[in-house]
Amino acid sequence: MNKSGKPIIGVMGPGNPNDRTVLDQAEIIGSHIAKRNWILLTGGRKAGVMDAASKGAAEAGGEVMGVLPGDSHLGMSDHVSIPIITGVGSARNLINILTADVVIVCGMGLGTASEAALAIKHKKSVLFTKVSKSHLNFFQSLTSSKLPFFDEADALLAFIEKEVLLL
Repeated sequence: MNKSGKPIIGVMGPGNPNDRTVLDQAEIIGSHIAKRNWILLTGGRKAGVMDAASKGAAEAGGEVMGVLPGDSHLGMSDHVSIPIITGVGSARNLINILTADVVIVCGMGLGTASEAALAIKHKKSVLFTKVSKSHLNFFQSLTSSKLPFFDEADALLAFIEKEVLLL
């Protein structure tokens, strides 16, 4: 865990999911992260899962780190309280993963797939929600570690609290 004593929970997901339930889940997860006084980390943009999770956390009074791909605040979610301007485009996905203590994959897209793979490669605790069975099976085939899947945000966050962070 980082020196602040507050876990940094990364929520990764598509910028344009075709399923509203993915966005709803991301917003709920963001809210639950804030209510536990944890720090939310997203890709920082005003799009999709990044924006929904950030909104949930900000409205619950939480801290929101946004790791932005560009060299300015352009396109940043209105809910980011700690912007990190990288100027490195999609390479920021590695920054997201290395900074997060835990990675939650909410939905699936190309960028999200790269983040999930990087999280597995770097032996992060990775949890999945709102992904298809075929996506989960693919990522599970890449590791011998169990990749937990959760339908409900409450169960996902309780698992992180009790099984991952041991709080």
